[in-house]
Amino acid sequence: MIHTLRRTLLLCALAASASGVFAQKSAGPSAAPWPTKPIKIMVGFPGGSTPDLVARTIAEPLSKALGQPVIVENRPGAGGNIATDLVAKSTDNHTIGVMINGNMTIAKLLNPATPFDPQKDLAPISLIGTAPLLLSAPANLPFNTAQEFFLAARNAGDKWSYGTPGIGTVGHIGMELLKTRTGIEAVHVPYPGNPQVISALIGGQIHLSLLPPGLAAAQIRAGKLKAVGVTSSGRSPLVPEYPSLAEGGVKDFQLEIWTAAAGPASLPQHIVSKLSTLISEIARSPEVRQKLFQQGWQVAGTSAEGLANRVKSDTAMLGGVITSRAIKAQ
Repeated sequence: MIHTLRRTLLLCALAASASGVFAQKSAGPSAAPWPTKPIKIMVGFPGGSTPDLVARTIAEPLSKALGQPVIVENRPGAGGNIATDLVAKSTDNHTIGVMINGNMTIAKLLNPATPFDPQKDLAPISLIGTAPLLLSAPANLPFNTAQEFFLAARNAGDKWSYGTPGIGTVGHIGMELLKTRTGIEAVHVPYPGNPQVISALIGGQIHLSLLPPGLAAAQIRAGKLKAVGVTSSGRSPLVPEYPSLAEGGVKDFQLEIWTAAAGPASLPQHIVSKLSTLISEIARSPEVRQKLFQQGWQVAGTSAEGLANRVKSDTAMLGGVITSRAIKAQ
């Protein structure tokens, strides 16, 4: 009986030990400390662009929360896709990106040669902020209402041009949709980023652009640009002084831009969850919310799942415009 008891106790001890080892293995990377080095936020647009401002706004509080430096690195080009590709291919578990709609939705639909697939190669973290766009024009264009502006644009045909921060950006896709709604024929001119678009508008090299309100409003108030209208269904709390395009007679046209945080699809789920919680909390904090509002964003601060749902719906909507307008990256 004593031998039987000893054997039973030994078997129980071995089973407990094996169970502990299995539990440790199952915990996998979640048991490892993170982060262990500085975090890098990739931004696909120049300094001063809206994604850059958002990244720098969240970088400091994120650094404090994680106990590691958070470095913003600008790698502009290809409508933000160069930086997005770097994020998608990152394997160090310490690189994420602040991106715009186009990078996370229709990049591959627009150009099959895009070296990443946003549906497969990116891990949504948090939708940070949303905003309508503000259709803007040079201050010296002779119009006082949206109706007068679109009449002049239709009469100009393809002699007018519009600027965007790149092929496949929401400003580009949105303008092509606007062309179908208004009958204008302005020609697309891509730039590295919105700051360059604004300079071209002020200088009269282009005639119109769909711009983030946080960038356009300051120039409009300074008398350097004119507002035609915002792309929301009604007036936006971001720029309540400007009418919507719907008020100006443009039907069936609503459009939002957004900025979000995402990592590579290989990013472990416990890191995604941790970053999603922190970034959404930071975005919704009173101080950061105010800063983002001043930059032209209505704060969302969603979960990773919330961003994934938005990516799915926007991919369907923007993809439809790409197909109907036969838009392809050059």
